[in-house]
Amino acid sequence: MRKIVLSAILAVFSVPTLFAQDVAKDVEVKNENLGKGYNQWSIDINGGISKPTQPFTPDHFSDNTNLFHADLGARYMFNNKFGLKLDFGYDQFSAGDGSMEFDGQYFRTNIQGVANLGRIFNFEDWTKRVNLQVHAGPGYSFMTNDAFEGNDNMANFLVGLTGQIKLSERVAFNADFTMVNNISQSYTFDGAENAALGEDRGFDGTIFNASIGLSIYLGKNTTHADWYVEEKPTEKLAELENRIGELETMMDDSDKDGIVDHLDVEPNTIAGVAVDAKGRTIDTNQNGVPDELESYLTKTYGEGTTAANASQGALKELIDGGYVNIYFDTNSTTPSENSVSSINFLVKYLKANPAARADVIGFADEIGSTEYNNALSARRAESVKNILIAAGIDASRMDIVGNGEDTSVAKESKLARKIVRRVTFKIK
Repeated sequence: MRKIVLSAILAVFSVPTLFAQDVAKDVEVKNENLGKGYNQWSIDINGGISKPTQPFTPDHFSDNTNLFHADLGARYMFNNKFGLKLDFGYDQFSAGDGSMEFDGQYFRTNIQGVANLGRIFNFEDWTKRVNLQVHAGPGYSFMTNDAFEGNDNMANFLVGLTGQIKLSERVAFNADFTMVNNISQSYTFDGAENAALGEDRGFDGTIFNASIGLSIYLGKNTTHADWYVEEKPTEKLAELENRIGELETMMDDSDKDGIVDHLDVEPNTIAGVAVDAKGRTIDTNQNGVPDELESYLTKTYGEGTTAANASQGALKELIDGGYVNIYFDTNSTTPSENSVSSINFLVKYLKANPAARADVIGFADEIGSTEYNNALSARRAESVKNILIAAGIDASRMDIVGNGEDTSVAKESKLARKIVRRVTFKIK
């Protein structure tokens, strides 16, 4: 018994040393933030039974369940793991069946260190309503008895374990078991002098308490330190990664016109054609042909040439030159909605030139195996061919070409890889 008590003393008095930095840091943060996100004060009220075990004179012993025990405490948590508690306890005990008669009362007050095991051992990973605390510390006590006059004054040291069930943010149910060891107890619990028994005046008295009660939480915050869970670094990292992902999505530029999609009014403009600040194709004369394309046609084929009446050679040059592309998301064979309209260039050319044929050429980026990407590029070309068939082009006029991986861009660049996940065309 003495070894157990001495070990508890060492543990409690080690708390200030072991956790001084933790508390100091907590106080520093409090000064900086002028408050915490959780309440720190509580009132603990318990009632139950007591059992004195020693010392007793022969033929004297107490009931196993002496009614009653009561204690009232005020607790302050430095953080959600460690705190201090000041409490007052009262025990009443009397002779058990077959014992010589006696009647005694025991009063104590203790200051205790509190360790919130639920937060130390991360109970929140499996429950948010069950908690466990250990408390221990020294105090003063005195005993009265009908067998002697006055008070038997002594010191004590207690250690206890408290289970908690959260009822609400303001109240928790407690079940506590505590062992109190008295120091310099002059009388036995039945009222005889210890000296008559030859007892020393060290740890020479033990009383156990079992009680239930409530913790009532005080403060303006929603949660008390008993239940407060700090946000884990991994959760913060995941949140940050999600935000970065959202920003990357917002910065996508599907039509590569220099205007990100979330600001682009026309996110499907022809690649290489000048746009205004809102991503709209610049068409000054409102004839449906972008000014830059119209200027190219005029310069190359003469004044008055438009997309509607340009030579078939001009349209063929645009198609064969890689200006007409259909883009895909990673590992997808469904064309991006923003680029489907580019298929119309080939539809118009093939309908205007019934003898012409076209290769439908698919590409993939370098992510994944070469064998897989070869097949993926062919499936993308097949998907676009099916759209052309649905648009009225005979399947016999188109050949599928799976060109596999396009290695012309940096494999590590997420944005560059968007450019090469495509299908393009070749007139023949």
